[in-house]
Amino acid sequence: MVKFSFFIIMSCAFSKFKYSALGVRLYSNKVLGLFSTTHKRNYAVSTEEPLKKTPLYDFHVENGGKMVPFAGWSMPVQYSSLGVLASHLHTRENASLFDVSHMLQMRLTGRDRVSFLEKLVVADLEELPVDNSILSVFTNENGGIIDDTVICKHNDHIHIVSNAACADKDTTHIRKEINKFQQRGGDVNLKIIDDHALLALQGPKAASVLQELCDKDLSDFMFMTARHLNIKGFDCHVTRSGYTGEDGFEIGVPSPASVHLANLLLKYPSVQLAGLGARDSLRLEAGLCLYGHDLDETTTPVEAGLTWTIGISICLLSYCQVYTF
Repeated sequence: MVKFSFFIIMSCAFSKFKYSALGVRLYSNKVLGLFSTTHKRNYAVSTEEPLKKTPLYDFHVENGGKMVPFAGWSMPVQYSSLGVLASHLHTRENASLFDVSHMLQMRLTGRDRVSFLEKLVVADLEELPVDNSILSVFTNENGGIIDDTVICKHNDHIHIVSNAACADKDTTHIRKEINKFQQRGGDVNLKIIDDHALLALQGPKAASVLQELCDKDLSDFMFMTARHLNIKGFDCHVTRSGYTGEDGFEIGVPSPASVHLANLLLKYPSVQLAGLGARDSLRLEAGLCLYGHDLDETTTPVEAGLTWTIGISICLLSYCQVYTF
């Protein structure tokens, strides 16, 4: 009991430190170091292969983005207008706009899409309501985490977003399983969504800003739900979710319209651009896992503290397998 109480006290003290200016500054320094060393090690890219660019690459450069290699992409780690510390705190108090178009976006269609995907992830997708999202993980035959992913269930398809660093691995794994599933008569198809950018508007003022650009009331747009919204004439796939620990939205927008939408959002004084540096310090402060650092194929969901992502049907199946005599 004494040890447990001490742990709680120290955890609370550390949490307060993280939210202090000094704590965030130290996190910022750590993050910049990560992107100069650790990220290059974990997401090494051959010098013979040019870095990929998101549809907003020129926009980032024009706005003072400091571009760095990340998972095979050239991405802004920060901007000249705001350092990582200032950007981190701005997100906590206002709203920040992140380009996350490097992430892998996929669409599953076909009559058996739900039952197929349930064989690859630990989520209970049959019970997931339509237009709801869920965080889950792809697992290998040993229960190790291949990647973490956000899954959105719609009436006629499933929308999936996973990590850029695992894009090739994820698509290879899914296509391999699709081939086996189709050979058994299953109806499922995969499409890579490569014609849409992905923008993350994060922070306590994100909802009020987005509301002014939408033709629909967002007051009943709940956390971890998804909608197709018309944003100033652009048909967008929007989820109320993010990777910062704040309220916010991830907006899938047609690539040709992405810069225009970004500029519309930046017209609001409460919105500033933010890069990978602030995104990493924000997720770290919120206790969110990063694949390649906190998770890998030797880590199970239980070991990662992600038991809450495991669906009840998976738990019951495992229980029955263990206690079958």
